[in-house]
Amino acid sequence: MKRALVTGGSRGIGYAIAEQLKEAGYEVFSPTRQELDLSNKSSVQNFANAHSGDVFDVIVNNAGINDINDIDKITDDEIERAMQTNLVSPMMLLRAFVPQMKLQNYGRIVNIGSIWGIVSKRGRVVYSATKHGIHGLTKTLAVELAEYNILVNTVCPGFTLTELTKKNNTDEEIAKISLNIPMGRMAESEEIASMVCYLVSDKNTYATGQLIAVDGGFTSI
Repeated sequence: MKRALVTGGSRGIGYAIAEQLKEAGYEVFSPTRQELDLSNKSSVQNFANAHSGDVFDVIVNNAGINDINDIDKITDDEIERAMQTNLVSPMMLLRAFVPQMKLQNYGRIVNIGSIWGIVSKRGRVVYSATKHGIHGLTKTLAVELAEYNILVNTVCPGFTLTELTKKNNTDEEIAKISLNIPMGRMAESEEIASMVCYLVSDKNTYATGQLIAVDGGFTSI
């Protein structure tokens, strides 16, 4: 049985990814915030040390934060927390667990990006920077790890109808946003998860280093 590490698997897209992987027969490990706090470098290192003997065939770096602020309003704490959570911690996790993938000559890695790493919007300066960084990480590792049969890709979700989206937006606001999406609606978490699950499956034998937007056509406008 293949083992998968999925960060941020307690809700939203991460939960859908974890559930679909379980249905496909994977043993899924999705650590809690207490087990792995991506905003804390020491927590990430402690997690890596505690699981140094573990082998993960699949890693999905899903967890992230999205603080919205204009450049002249951003605090040092916001910058450091977003960079650590969205970019540095995924890099640290891959540094810890890729060696075992190399030893077994197999691995599938998906880093979750964002449409705001393709296009952008006011207030997303730090978030967009981290997601551009995630794709840089993906492209470099795709080249670096190809000889070990390790495929690395970025999936960029568009507007997705998660619990958080429903909490932060009224039905009217969701309908208004949907007018700007060519498909006329937001994605379901399961639709994002399906792309991730394809990329980490054995059906994918050649696609690597790719940025794939699952956004209903939003970034094509």
